[in-house]
Amino acid sequence: MTDTQQTPAGDPDDAVIRVRDLVNAFGANVVHNGLDLDVRRGEILGVVGGSGSGKSVLLRSIVGLQKIRSGVIELFGEPLGEMLDDSDNLCDLRLGVMFQDGALFSSLTVTENIQLAIKEHYKVGDALLQDLADMKMLLAELPLKAANQYPSELSGGMRKRAGLARALALDPEILFLDEPTAGLDPISAAAIDRLLQTLRDALGLTVFLVTHDLDTLHAICDRVAVLGEGRLITIGTLDEVANFDHPWIKAYFSGPRGRRGQVDRGDTSDTGL
Repeated sequence: MTDTQQTPAGDPDDAVIRVRDLVNAFGANVVHNGLDLDVRRGEILGVVGGSGSGKSVLLRSIVGLQKIRSGVIELFGEPLGEMLDDSDNLCDLRLGVMFQDGALFSSLTVTENIQLAIKEHYKVGDALLQDLADMKMLLAELPLKAANQYPSELSGGMRKRAGLARALALDPEILFLDEPTAGLDPISAAAIDRLLQTLRDALGLTVFLVTHDLDTLHAICDRVAVLGEGRLITIGTLDEVANFDHPWIKAYFSGPRGRRGQVDRGDTSDTGL
């Protein structure tokens, strides 16, 4: 978290997401084996880990898109299964998800992509639908001239902003983001980071952020969770995690692309993940 950020990391006793003893597996491949995690209200949590550590699988499990083998997931103090079964679709209304590269419907314009979820849950006129879509685009700092463009006509950064606008369509309380800065140049990635921090502060969001971007961790994350070996290896502030004694963490923060230039950069090929 930056020195200028004012919002605290959240109350440790006020977890909006609780994961206990989570097991996820695909056949004989066990991805999570007894994973525990709490996400505090109002924080930006960065989730990192090596390839195959199950970052995206965890995100999909929490939002109900991945069937878990065993364990407990609670959102806002309620079991995820009960929320998914709720006839009012409260889970859909309280969660917003932005997948990698936006994951927009290619046959729909930006406006139509944003309006889709609104149409599914509310009966509103065309004029209000347009106003709502425009407002979400402005929140995501996406030029309104992009409203009638298709995803294939947008740059990578604009597609991500369009995906973010769609994730915000139903005014969620928790925002899930899967690699929001991947593939962007440093200037565009920094702009996305600043936007996410502004949205969190302005809208009171909780942000679950899967990333591999060290700059994002340094710029906006209140805490960092490291996945590996089928579990949560450690969680804490960036400094706490960076100083945790684990081979993959040392390689990640102290390697050639890390920021800890004074730290010994010996052989890190055996990461332990």
